[in-house]
Amino acid sequence: MAEPVPEELLRELAPQVLGALVRRYGHFDTAEDAVQEALLTAARQWPEQGRPDNPRAWLVTVASRRLTDLLRSEQARQRREDTVSQWVLPDDWLAPPADKPVEASDDTLILLFLCCHPSLSPASQIALTLRAVGGLTTAEIARAFLVPEATMTRRITRAKQSVKNAGARFSLPPDRDERLEAVLKVIYLIFNEGYASTAGPHLQRVELAAEGIRLARMVHALLPDDSEVTGLLALMLLTDARRPARTGANGELIPMAEQDRSLWLRAGLDEGVALITEALPRGPVGAYQLQAAIAAVHGEAASWSDTDWPQIVALYEVLLQLSDNPMVALNHVVAVAMAQGPERGLELLGEIEGDERIAHDHRLHAVRAHLLEMSGDTVGARTAYELAATLTTSVPQQRYLNGKAAGAGPG
Repeated sequence: MAEPVPEELLRELAPQVLGALVRRYGHFDTAEDAVQEALLTAARQWPEQGRPDNPRAWLVTVASRRLTDLLRSEQARQRREDTVSQWVLPDDWLAPPADKPVEASDDTLILLFLCCHPSLSPASQIALTLRAVGGLTTAEIARAFLVPEATMTRRITRAKQSVKNAGARFSLPPDRDERLEAVLKVIYLIFNEGYASTAGPHLQRVELAAEGIRLARMVHALLPDDSEVTGLLALMLLTDARRPARTGANGELIPMAEQDRSLWLRAGLDEGVALITEALPRGPVGAYQLQAAIAAVHGEAASWSDTDWPQIVALYEVLLQLSDNPMVALNHVVAVAMAQGPERGLELLGEIEGDERIAHDHRLHAVRAHLLEMSGDTVGARTAYELAATLTTSVPQQRYLNGKAAGAGPG
C-alpha cells in the first residue's frame, strides 16, 4: 500500500517553493495558484512513484511549468479581449528549464511580509498567510474561521489582487521593523483564534493554534536574535501548555484558577521559560516578551493561590506603558484584584469600562461578575454573568458564564 505524503512536509515546503517562484518570475497571485496545484500533484504522485531525492526542486519545477501555462493562458486571453496593450514575457519565462538550479535561499520571511502587506485588512492578511505560507487549503481556512468556502475564496482572491495592485515587490521592505510587527500580530491572531475560538461550538481549534506556533517557529528560525520574535514564540508555547487542562470531559471551559496543573504540558512550559529567559536580557523589552514573562510566572506557580501576583501586577504596569490595549488593562485589573483585593479591582475596572473598544466585550462583564462574586455581591455577579453570556458567540463560553450565573445565587 502506498505511503501518503506527510502533510507537515508539504506545509514546510509550500512557502519555500512559492518564494522561489515569486523571486524568479514575479506574479505572486498566479504563482500561488501554481504552487497549490504542484502540491496537489505531489500528494497524488509521490505515494505511487516515490518521493524525489530533492522534493523542493521537484515542486519548483512542476510549479514553474504550471505557472508558465497559466501565464500563457492569461496572455492569450488578453490578446483576444484586446483590453490592454500587449505584453510579452521574456523568453526564459515562457519555458523555464526543468534542470535550472533551484536557489537554496529560503524566502519565507519575504513571503510573510508580502502576505502582511499594509494594503490588506487584518482578516485578509490572516487568510493569505495561512494559504501562502501555512500551505492550508481554502477549505481548511474557511472551516477554521467558520465561513463558507466561497466566501474565503473571494477573500483570498481579493487579497492577492490587492497585493498585485499595490505593486508590491518580492524583497525585504524598507520598513522591515514596522512590517515585522504586522507579521507577528497576524501570527498571534492565528494562534489566539485557535486557542480561544471567538465563535462556534468548540473552545479550542487545536490545529489552528498549532499552525500559529509553527509559523512563529519559522520566523524565529529566520530571526533568532530578535527578542520580540523570541518573546512571541515563548508566549505561545507557555499559553498552549495549558491547553489539556482548559476543558473538561464534555468540552466545558475550566478557568485557570480551577485547572489541574499536572495536565499542563511540561515540555512547552520548559521551552517557553527558557526562551523568555534568553530574550529578556537582550532588550529592548517589547510587549510579547512582557506577556511571555507573565505567562512564565503563571507556569511556574504550583497553584492559583501560590501565584506571585505582585510580580504579575508589576509586569502588567510596564506593559501598559508600552501598549494602549484595553485587554492588557483588563488583565491588569484582575491581577490587582488578586494582589490587593476585589474592591481595588472594581475601582480600576470603573476607570476602563468607558473604553468603547471593550465596553461591549463579554470579558469585561465576566471580570466584573467575578470581582463582584469575590466581594460577596452575588446579585450583581449574577446579572453581570448573564450579560457576559449574551455578548459572546462562543458556545462553551456561554455555557460557562450561564453556569456561573446560576451558581451565583438568586437574582
